[in-house]
Amino acid sequence: MRFDLRCPPMSPATPTDLYRTALEQAAWADEHAFDSVVVSEHHGVDDGYLSSPMVLAGAIAGCTRRVPINIAAILAPLHDPLRLAEDLAVLDLASGGRLSVVMGLGYRPEEYAMFGKTWERRGKAFDEILGVLVQAWTGEPFEYEGRTVRVTPRPHQQPHPLVFVGGSTAAAARRAARHGLSFFPAIGDEALQDVYREECERHGRPPGFVLLPKGPGFVHVAEDPDRAWAAIGEHVLYEAQVYASWQQPGQRSAVTDKATTVEELRAGGVYRIVTPEECIALAEELGDAGSLVFHPLIGGLPPELSWPSLELLAAKVLPAIGKA
Repeated sequence: MRFDLRCPPMSPATPTDLYRTALEQAAWADEHAFDSVVVSEHHGVDDGYLSSPMVLAGAIAGCTRRVPINIAAILAPLHDPLRLAEDLAVLDLASGGRLSVVMGLGYRPEEYAMFGKTWERRGKAFDEILGVLVQAWTGEPFEYEGRTVRVTPRPHQQPHPLVFVGGSTAAAARRAARHGLSFFPAIGDEALQDVYREECERHGRPPGFVLLPKGPGFVHVAEDPDRAWAAIGEHVLYEAQVYASWQQPGQRSAVTDKATTVEELRAGGVYRIVTPEECIALAEELGDAGSLVFHPLIGGLPPELSWPSLELLAAKVLPAIGKA
């Protein structure tokens, strides 16, 4: 289950409505054995896109007991590395070791400008931060910018929470391997997995996890998909169009769809509204290697249009796929 908490002008919901509902739905996901709850990060967006995922992840940790919590992605070069190490360690402790994170480079120059960061230096800054995080989580003193520092407390998970480096390029795969971290490709390109493993071998490191995306980027369950598309299609299209508008030249993503109408979006297949029976079949087709991504508040979807899909999922889909 994924949340980004956009609240565009077309949404009748308020930001408070969406945030409170997100916590309720995270607790619901916990009760229904979801594999993870995912939050993400962007800044300075007109629709109020979630800008503080660690705060929300902490709130989710407080209202859940079992479900893993994933932040995907943290825009690492925008953060102070020592404070980031502290915040993630505390979040891992508060959640009892349920935290994992995807560290991303980011792809919006305006976010770098907002925080006074140099866009052209982002790759070097990313490498520096990844190195600091791994060192900081040892709990031992180390040299940082000419002074001796120590980050405490240590995370619950040892040596640290599961960290993925995100990206859609061979450079991202090599960066993950170079730092001894796992890799989260933005696209289902097995060639990137090969680059990652070859680079791990070159550095004498055992490979971590590689999570190739498999399956649609959004799934919504409805008894009547035609009626559901009519009811929520503009919210789904809104998300697709904004993400497409952010894409940089040459950037690739498994969830990008350049549709201009709801009909085009539906035909593209990245965003899916399916019957319970179709959802069961999709889960069986994807198997353990894939995932069903539910984004119940997509595009500021009001809670009253969101909950019926989850209730239908619980009643007819989860029991059939062994998640009841």
